[in-house]
Amino acid sequence: MAQNCLKCLKYSMCVVNFLCFICGTAGFGFGVFMMMNSKVSSLIPSLSSLNIANMLFITGIIMTCVSFLGFLGALKENRCLLFTFFILLFILMLVELTAAFLLLLYESKIDTFLQRDLTDSLEKSRESANGGNSTMSMGDWDIIQTTFQCCGVHNSSDWKDKVPASCCSKTQCDINQPGCYNKLKAWFEENFLATGVAVIVLCIIEVLGMCFSVTLFCHISQSGLSYK
Repeated sequence: MAQNCLKCLKYSMCVVNFLCFICGTAGFGFGVFMMMNSKVSSLIPSLSSLNIANMLFITGIIMTCVSFLGFLGALKENRCLLFTFFILLFILMLVELTAAFLLLLYESKIDTFLQRDLTDSLEKSRESANGGNSTMSMGDWDIIQTTFQCCGVHNSSDWKDKVPASCCSKTQCDINQPGCYNKLKAWFEENFLATGVAVIVLCIIEVLGMCFSVTLFCHISQSGLSYK
C-alpha cells in the first residue's frame, strides 16, 4: 500500500511539473514576443527594465528550470535534484512573500513614485510630439488612453495645448475624461482580490511541492535507491 502511494506521489509530481514546464515555456515565448512587438515600458521610465515582457520572460525561465528539476528528480528518484527543487521552491516562496509585504508596507511611497514617473514620461512624450529631442514615443500613451478611456495622468490639462487624438472617442472629443492614473489605480484595486487569491494559491502549490519532494526524498534515503 505504501509503495503504491509513493508511486502515485512520484507520478503526480511528474505530471504537475510537466504542466508547469509547459506553462513556463509558453510564458517565456510570450515574453519574447512582447519584447519584440510591444513598447509599453516607457510609461514608467525608472522601471523600464521591469516591464511586462521582461517579467514574463524571467518568470518563464524560472518556471521552466524549477519544474524541469522537479520532473527529472521525481522521475529518476534523484535525491540531489529533489533537494535542489525543494530549496528553489523555498527561496521562491520567501521572495514572493517578501515582495507582497514590501508592497503593502510602502504602498504610499510607491503611489507617489508612480505618479511622478507617469508625469515625467508624459512630459517627455509631449516634447517628442512637439518635435523635441526626447526619444519617448507617444504610442505607449495612446495605447493606455484608448484602452482605459482616459486622458493624461490626472486630466487632459496635463497635455496642455496639444491633446492627442487617443483622448477622443470615435464620435467626440471629451477633454473632461478622467486621468489615466486614477483609472489604472481603480483597475488594480478591482483586481486586488484576484491577485491575492492567485498568490495564496501559488504559495499553497509551492508548499505542497516541497512536502512531496521531502516525502519522496526521505523514501529514497530509507530505501537506498538512486544517487546518494
